Amino acid sequence: MTQHSTDDGTDGSTAAYDVVVVGGGPAGLSGALALVRSRRSVLVVDAGEPRNAPAAGVHNLLGRDGVPPAELLAAGRAEVLGYGGEVVDGRVEAAQRDGDGFVVSLADGGRVRARRLLVATGLVDDLPAVPGLAARWGRDVLHCPYCHGWEARDRRVGVLATGPLAVHQAQLWRQLTPHVLLLTHTTGAPDEATAEALAARQVLPVDGEVVEVLTADDALTGVRLASGEVVDLEVLVVAPTFSARADVLAGLGLAAEPLEVLGHVVATQVPAGADGAPAAPGVWVAGNVASAMAQVVSAAAAGLMAGAAINGDLVTEDTRQAVAAYRHAAATMFEAPAWEERYGASQAIWSGRPNTWLVAETEHLAPGRALDVGCGEGADAVWLAGRGWQVTGVDISATALERAAGHAAAAGPDVTARTTWVRADLRTDPQAAGGGYDLVSAQFMHLPGDVRRALYARLADAVAPGGTLLVVGHHPRDLRTSAHRMHFPAAMFTAEEVAADLDPQAWDVVAAQTRERDALGHEGGVSTVHDAVLVARRRPARPPAG
Repeated sequence: MTQHSTDDGTDGSTAAYDVVVVGGGPAGLSGALALVRSRRSVLVVDAGEPRNAPAAGVHNLLGRDGVPPAELLAAGRAEVLGYGGEVVDGRVEAAQRDGDGFVVSLADGGRVRARRLLVATGLVDDLPAVPGLAARWGRDVLHCPYCHGWEARDRRVGVLATGPLAVHQAQLWRQLTPHVLLLTHTTGAPDEATAEALAARQVLPVDGEVVEVLTADDALTGVRLASGEVVDLEVLVVAPTFSARADVLAGLGLAAEPLEVLGHVVATQVPAGADGAPAAPGVWVAGNVASAMAQVVSAAAAGLMAGAAINGDLVTEDTRQAVAAYRHAAATMFEAPAWEERYGASQAIWSGRPNTWLVAETEHLAPGRALDVGCGEGADAVWLAGRGWQVTGVDISATALERAAGHAAAAGPDVTARTTWVRADLRTDPQAAGGGYDLVSAQFMHLPGDVRRALYARLADAVAPGGTLLVVGHHPRDLRTSAHRMHFPAAMFTAEEVAADLDPQAWDVVAAQTRERDALGHEGGVSTVHDAVLVARRRPARPPAG
């Protein structure tokens, strides 16, 4: 997850998240859940104005049919929080682009940053301006037969005509109850064909403008027409205009567009990107803000798909950034400035003990001249010198060589007299260390493949006839284990690969093996690691033919 600081309003620090989700309804929480389960840092900002709050239950939600809306949202919040997401009550006032991300301004004056935005702000129901209607909204003034029809079955239903879809709506409700009236209101009487279809289904048109919704004992009882006539009803069905809550999108180049049906604007909604694409760069929309007709289950599904698309987009960006960083590291990590920085960050970066396979492969050899390539802080060279070898230690880092000389001095004047320290880059200055060595040792010198092969060829040339070439490295197998290894596969090698580059007419390969040893793991425990170990002897020069 992205690490973030807390905006305390005093030092200007601003919390940063992978994703800020605007709106904590089914779409927003479902998208947030998909993201936090993908280990994204997510902040959900919810204004606490769920459109379905007046409803007794959510329907057509498989396995949770009838669940109260507040209970569903509380459970969704708990799930998001349980996976490490954050949910706050508040209102987003604006969002602006800031470089590759966004700055989100909250109504309380706070600000947060986000790499991506998911806007799931829903919509507002613009109800007909009939006195008494709004107060019963979601209770016995309804609109959706799939959301509320079963609960209104067999009751006396009046469908308030506000547009060309009213007749279709009346027919849908007729499936649920035989007692359906079509209140033509301000739309006028239906044409002959429509009247016939209504009559065939026993739906009665009622002429006259509806001027009041009537109630008694906290229940709808009917409507009053402009003529004064009262029409007895138990349920009033209306088709509001749905208006997307799109204010926060204004600063991002997005706006709600009208949705027309039969030439009549029934909603405004923000166009969502096709096939999971963002509606605008870095911005996704989901739920009713993008699909006015969506029910809870489809809004939640849209949120899930948006969350998955956002995570995929972030993975693409993360990969692009990682490749750039990887290329930079590959181009710089083997150079002198990088090594000086590494050595300068600590008083010692190696154990101070000679390498395991150097000891194992040389303790039986008669001392002679040795070249320790990439000698670092000098543990191998000091050990060899202590056993009588005359050692040249070569390294690219001046800091490492200074420490190596100090360790040689601490070991005594005999070790100091037997050690020579050379600062050189043998990739570009192959003659700096000379040649004719009885032992050339390269311990854990990892370089990109072609560069490594060229250098190792030069090291092989520095071995005197009868001398030993010892190459040890981290085996590529360790990249598949818990061993803490730099993840640069191109710099890893096997002993067999190194052996294959030696001239078989000039060399005897004594060992080309993968060896195990115990090492301290990066979490403090003991870990088994694998080393590539090459031991080769240069054949003595043949005497001239007599």
